[in-house]
Amino acid sequence: MYIVTAKEMYEVDRYAMEEIGISGSILMESAGRAIAERMKPLIGTTDRILVLCGSGNNGGDGYVVARTLLNEGYDVAAVQVGRNLTADAAMHQQVYDRLGGEVMDVEADTFQMALAKADIIVDAMLGLGVRGKLRSPYTETVQAVNDSDALVFAIDLPSGVPADDAVEFEEAIQADYTFIIEAPKPSAFIQKTAPYYGEWKTVSIGLPAAYLSRQAGARTWTEQDVKRSFPIRQPFSHKGTNGKGFLIGGGIEMPGSVTMSSMAALRAGAGLLTVGTLRQVIPSVLSHLAEATFTSLDEENGVIVDTEDLDVSAYDAIVVGMGMGRGESTAALTKRVLEEAEVPVLLDADGLYHIKSDLEILRNRQAPTVLTPHPGEMAMLLDMKVPELLERPFELARKFAIVHQVHLVLKGTYTIITAPDGSQIVNTTGNPGLGKGGSGDVLSGILLAMLMQHEDPMEAIANGVYVHGKAADVLVEDAHSQQDLLATDLMKGLAKVFRNISD
Repeated sequence: MYIVTAKEMYEVDRYAMEEIGISGSILMESAGRAIAERMKPLIGTTDRILVLCGSGNNGGDGYVVARTLLNEGYDVAAVQVGRNLTADAAMHQQVYDRLGGEVMDVEADTFQMALAKADIIVDAMLGLGVRGKLRSPYTETVQAVNDSDALVFAIDLPSGVPADDAVEFEEAIQADYTFIIEAPKPSAFIQKTAPYYGEWKTVSIGLPAAYLSRQAGARTWTEQDVKRSFPIRQPFSHKGTNGKGFLIGGGIEMPGSVTMSSMAALRAGAGLLTVGTLRQVIPSVLSHLAEATFTSLDEENGVIVDTEDLDVSAYDAIVVGMGMGRGESTAALTKRVLEEAEVPVLLDADGLYHIKSDLEILRNRQAPTVLTPHPGEMAMLLDMKVPELLERPFELARKFAIVHQVHLVLKGTYTIITAPDGSQIVNTTGNPGLGKGGSGDVLSGILLAMLMQHEDPMEAIANGVYVHGKAADVLVEDAHSQQDLLATDLMKGLAKVFRNISD
C-alpha cells in the first residue's frame, strides 16, 4: 500500500484528469459511492445522518455520499459549510438538491438542531487541502462535532488534520472511522495526528495505479511483501552460507543487551555469530546462549574501549552499540569498525552517540550503514527536541538518510525505514507490548541476521522490522498481554512468524 503526500496526490489527480481524461466530477462520483457502500454495514436504516460539506472536492464527495444514501432510503440531510463551491462540487450539490435532498446552512439554527439529533455525522469539509489554523465557520463546526455523541465518519482526512506533517496542526475532527481515498497520507502514521483518524480504510476510486506507485515516495510493508522477498533456505546451505555475524556490545552494567541481541540474531537465522564483549560478561551471555563464539575486548572500568588488534574482515555484517557506554575511547572503537569494515554495519543505542560529532564518517563508507534510533536518539542526532521530531518524522528522516547516505530505521508505533535515496517504508506490525527495555536490542539482532541473508538492504530491514513486530502480535494474540510481554519473549514468537511466512 502506497503512502502519498498532498503534493503527490494532487499530481496523481492532475494526471488522471488531464492525461487520462477522467473528469473531476466522475472521480467525486466514484469516491462518494464507494464511501457510501463502506458506510452501510456500520449504520442503521433509522439513523439520522448529517453530511457536512465543504466547498472543494471533499464537499463534492460528501454530496455524492448524501445522495447515494438518500436514494436508498436513509434519513439524510446535508450542511453547506464552505462558500464558493468549485464547479464539480456545485454540480453534485445540484443533483442532490434535485433528488429532493435537504441542504441547510451551517450558520442557521436548523443546523444546531439537526446536529443535536444526529446519530451519524459525515465529515466532508476540508480533506486534503487544509494547512494551518482553522478559521470560522470550520473552527466552531469542528468543536460542535467533537462535542456531539454521534458516530463520526471522515472522508479522506478528518477536517483540520494536515496530510503531511503536524507542525501547524492545532484542532481537528475526532473521527471514529476515516475512509481514505486511494492511498493513506503521512499524517495517518504520525503520533500527533494518527489518533484523529480513528479506524481507517482505503477506498479505490479509479485513479491510475501505476502512476500513483511512481509518484509515491513511501509505502507500507505487508505480509505479501515479506513472503515475496523472504530468503529461502537452500537444501545444501550450511552455517557459512547463512552468514557470519559480529555483534559488539555489553558493558559490565548492561550484559543483558548483548545477550538479547545475540539470541535474536541466531533465532532469526544467522549461521554463525561472534559476540565481542568484555571478558567478565562472556559467562553471563554464555549461560543463555551456547551457540555463539566470543571475542574478548579491551576494557577500562567495566566499559568496552578501542581494541587495536580487532579484525573485522572475517564477517558478513556487524552490529555495534548496545550497552557499550559512551566514552571517547569506546567511541573510537565504533568509528574504527565503520572505517575498516567493508560489510554492512548497524549502529544502535550507544553506537549512535559515538558518531554524533563525526557524522561525516557515515558518508565515507562504501558498504551499507544502518542506524536504528528511537525518537530520543534521533532527536539527539538532529540537535532538536523530541516533540519537534515527532511532528515531521517523514521529512526529517528522509533528509538525514539522504545527506548521510544511510539506511535509517526510526523506531516507533509506526517504524519509518528510509533508504539513502529517500524512499521510505512504514511498518505497521507490533503493539504497545514492545514498549519495554530490550525490544530494540532484539530488533538489532534480527536485523543482523536479515542483512546477511538478503541482497537488498531495504528488503532485509523491512522484513526484519516486520518480523519483530509480528512476533509481538502473535504472542499477545496467543499467550501474553501487552503488559507482561518481555523482550526475551519475542524469541518464542519468531518461530510461528517464520512458519507462517514459509506457508
